Amino acid sequence: MAIRKKSNKNPPVLSHEFIVQNHADIVSCMAMIFLLGLMFEITAKAAVIFVTLQYNVTIPATEEQSAETISLYYYGIKDLATIFFYMLVAIIIHAIIQEYVLDLPNKCEVLQHINNSGLSFQKINRKMHFSKTKHSKFNESGQLSAFYLFSCVWGTSILVSENYISDPTSLWRDYPHTLIPFQMKFFYILQLAYWFHAFPELYFQKTKKEDIFRQIVYIGLYLFHIAGAYLLNLTHLGLVLLVLHYFVEFLFHISRLFYFSDEKYQKGFSLWAVLFVLGRLLTLILSVLTFGFGLARAEDQQLNFSTGNFNILAVRISVLASICMTQAFMMWKFINFQLRRWREHSSSQPQSVKKKFVSAKGKTSRKERENGINGTVTSNGADSPRSRKDKSSIDIAKCMGEITGKERK
Repeated sequence: MAIRKKSNKNPPVLSHEFIVQNHADIVSCMAMIFLLGLMFEITAKAAVIFVTLQYNVTIPATEEQSAETISLYYYGIKDLATIFFYMLVAIIIHAIIQEYVLDLPNKCEVLQHINNSGLSFQKINRKMHFSKTKHSKFNESGQLSAFYLFSCVWGTSILVSENYISDPTSLWRDYPHTLIPFQMKFFYILQLAYWFHAFPELYFQKTKKEDIFRQIVYIGLYLFHIAGAYLLNLTHLGLVLLVLHYFVEFLFHISRLFYFSDEKYQKGFSLWAVLFVLGRLLTLILSVLTFGFGLARAEDQQLNFSTGNFNILAVRISVLASICMTQAFMMWKFINFQLRRWREHSSSQPQSVKKKFVSAKGKTSRKERENGINGTVTSNGADSPRSRKDKSSIDIAKCMGEITGKERK
């Protein structure tokens, strides 16, 4: 997978600039090593740990299921190897989206002569020229919107296939959910791999120092909650909350992409603001319902690491408190964002009114141009007092000149 950013000068091998420009090629070679290991018997056992899911259990199927046996999975230490491999895959996909989707408008100058469809590539290139700050936000929204859309569609299909939407009691019924189907475990593995890949992307994308802390907090919150749901066997609740959150975030980032193309576009942000608040309320309702009603009434409330049961009062309060604090933090950020937008709108409105007032004041009517301004009359109409005085002085001078000329004769 050759993905390179062309430059006029080739940087030294293994230098900082060389690694940044060719990180997709380097990571692709690392991933190919694991895939090639599957082809040889000596290395196949080690390569399988990185490529395929581990810890599967085959159990007989129930009467409702057509298959004779089904395979379920649980988590273990070997999942770290699988997460590492798919983290490399996430870095490669990130580079592909960046190179062939997000950076495509910047390459339209090469395609200016291809104008069969009547589309001016020069206008697109000029329109998509952003500042460094806007360009980084555009890339961030482009990457996250693709990931959120993929995760929403996949997560919704799992919820429908497992009947979690039609039966809300499945969020806490039969806890602990130690055995999960293949699709759900693979979903959580890819979620962890994607957010772990965001750490090296801070280096590859040359993130500004002032933005690094914000990005680390942002990534850390995702990893904390996803890993917590995975390790505490709360995968059912975690999947529902993730799909709900990802849908709202997808709407925000896709609205920001439209906003960058046309700054007058604000409808998407208005819809996102409503759904954001509803999403936070629904998240709190489902969390309180699961920990305060469902798990609190379960018969087995003893801590047992062998069976994966963490349904004790301390764990329930800790998990519920972390969810509530995260929702409160997000609402605080949301309110600050809305206040900042309101201040920018209110500060720009008086300036536009002032410009209209100055432009209206500077224009003169046709009658004023013909008859003068501020009550005075121009040369097209009657003479002003000052012009009449000037004319009389000129006439007197002419008369004096004629009289002196006659006397000389």
